[in-house]
Amino acid sequence: MNFVAIDFETATNHRYSACAIGLVTVENGIITDKYYTLIQPPGNLYIWQTINVHGIQPQETAGKATFLDVFPEIIKRLEGKTIVAHNESFDRGVMKNTMAYYDLDYEDYNLGFRWECTCKIYRAKGYKPAKLSSCCARKGIELNHHHALSDAEACAQLYLQK
Repeated sequence: MNFVAIDFETATNHRYSACAIGLVTVENGIITDKYYTLIQPPGNLYIWQTINVHGIQPQETAGKATFLDVFPEIIKRLEGKTIVAHNESFDRGVMKNTMAYYDLDYEDYNLGFRWECTCKIYRAKGYKPAKLSSCCARKGIELNHHHALSDAEACAQLYLQK
């Protein structure tokens, strides 16, 4: 089983405001790479609601690399791979919108138009609720919820156990 699990955190309600990304690469059913970085969102602007969710503060991303700066590290891990997210429409939307913000055309890269979604997979198995924290609690998977790398790793574990 080969795939990359992804999770974004955003600074505002705008899907182009990525402020953190976690990527977990799985090859032959084994985690072989983990990548995490904070990202300076456009204007380094945050809203209190997102800060309350993930705890990332503007001072933590001031002076950090932008999405455009870290894009080469992201794309080398994702391009041509099966991509998995717990709420794929959100994370794929953040990827597409952030790329568009920086004039990167999603269609120029082999990233797929639909990703695998562990939320949908576990909902279909009858998990209620099927949110990441609930699935992890039920499966005994450790989770530091809303930390992008922990969420991505938990998603990878869920996908491996599907």
